[in-house]
Amino acid sequence: MSTTAPTLDDVTAAAAGIAGAVRRTPVMRAAPLRDRFAFDVTFKLECLQASGSFKARGASNKVALLDPAARARGLVTASGGNHGLGVAYAAARAGVPATIFLPASTPKSKVEKLRAWGAETRIEGAVWDEANAAALVHAEKTGAAYLHPFADPAVIAGQGTIALELAEQAPDLDILVISIGGGGLIAGVAPAARALNPKLRIIGVEPVGAPTLHDSVAAGKLVTLDRIETRAGTLAPRRSEQINLDLIAAHVERIVLVSDAQMEDAAAALWFDCGLAVELSAAAAYAALRARAFVPPDGARVGLLICGAGTDGIDRAAPEPV
Repeated sequence: MSTTAPTLDDVTAAAAGIAGAVRRTPVMRAAPLRDRFAFDVTFKLECLQASGSFKARGASNKVALLDPAARARGLVTASGGNHGLGVAYAAARAGVPATIFLPASTPKSKVEKLRAWGAETRIEGAVWDEANAAALVHAEKTGAAYLHPFADPAVIAGQGTIALELAEQAPDLDILVISIGGGGLIAGVAPAARALNPKLRIIGVEPVGAPTLHDSVAAGKLVTLDRIETRAGTLAPRRSEQINLDLIAAHVERIVLVSDAQMEDAAAALWFDCGLAVELSAAAAYAALRARAFVPPDGARVGLLICGAGTDGIDRAAPEPV
């Protein structure tokens, strides 16, 4: 797998290559909310993307770039759910088989959804890293094309297409807040967004119980976490990759941490105020504002990337306004 970071030209080519395979997701001004902020908030609704998250972009771009023979041998990946769904979606569109290795923590609903897309699912290990090791063995044995969820330049370029849409939909943003798992989303969006708007500030958000990139940036090298202590499974690899760390260190101003309880409260607020059904990972960016893990200056125009659909905020008591 190439480790060359994608350029803005690569992102632009990806946008052309996946046109028709993914949706141009809408933006929505957050107001009116029960929360009262001294800054303006706009949501980029990747929770409305095909397959339920931004992951359809990167997977579709990677599959489009595979040669026909490689594509015909099928696809394999490891995923906490969303990347697997993106790969299953891309495989279904291409008419090829997909095998998705999942950690035991994957929600049952996502396993069922993967199977509904026609993918074969295999539970392997307690965390993503263990499922990924099994996926790599499978790829070696079968010749299936392996799609890394966050460190493949083609996948990163596909995620970066969000920045092209935002540049047209919300060109006056001052700050963009993005949740971080392995780092593929922010590694794709941040460089492209800042190439189009060099003054844009990028803020990353991770769980307190999985500060993979937060700790790696602080150490100046890749860090492997001893354990994962978050229920936000799509934000929970024990280790990232060098390509992601390099792009994040170069383009992300800071990474802040939020707790599971704060993500749960933010998911409930998004459902109560906006009718948005999102998973914990997608609520992380909003949680950073509600919990004041990051406080934008008064009057700032802030974009939040709402990255995936889910039901974590449904059937909960209404959150207290902040």
